[in-house]
Amino acid sequence: MPEIEIYTQPWCPYCARALRILKGKGAAFREINAPHGTPERAEAIRRSGGRTTVPQIFIEGEAIGGCDDLVRLDREGELDRLLRFRAQDVM
Repeated sequence: MPEIEIYTQPWCPYCARALRILKGKGAAFREINAPHGTPERAEAIRRSGGRTTVPQIFIEGEAIGGCDDLVRLDREGELDRLLRFRAQDVM
């Protein structure tokens, strides 16, 4: 599996949905708590090119966006391809 990082904050329904999708795929990921005003949130903003919302999701260090982006990738079948492709790159 590729390295997946997801910046979240408590009580965020979009974060919960993104986590549910990743768990449903059996993907291992590192969840980073990033509430407003924290260094982790600043890091998420910097890494994502200025996006200020959570979740922010990174696969192998590449920003793929937030929950809506993850849902779109999943609906289009691209998330499975991306997870398989990245996993094959590591092997």
